[in-house]
Amino acid sequence: QVQLVESGGGLVQPGGSLRLSCVASVSYFGLYDMGWYRQVAGKERELVATITRFGSTNYADSVKGRFTISRDNAKKSVYLQMISLKPEDTAVYYCNAKWTMDYWGQGTLVTVSS
Repeated sequence: QVQLVESGGGLVQPGGSLRLSCVASVSYFGLYDMGWYRQVAGKERELVATITRFGSTNYADSVKGRFTISRDNAKKSVYLQMISLKPEDTAVYYCNAKWTMDYWGQGTLVTVSS
């Protein structure tokens, strides 16, 4: 059973920063492509950033230059460093692990508001 547990969400003012973490209870974490997605109520879940098992990264245009995804295979973790946050970044952020199947965490809420 694969479990992904996100943490680090919260309330932050516009222009602020947050760091999301996701810890995976999986074997062979290094074989998984990992990603962060987000969803606003009433809208589809959208890709934020991904990092392959080889370390290649991909970002949504809306977060390029502001968000950075990274991974630590020894800790079975993936991170999302977010700076210069905007109100439109408000969403539930989900961790994703992809190898033979797709796995999702329960989500962590990020609220950007003054």
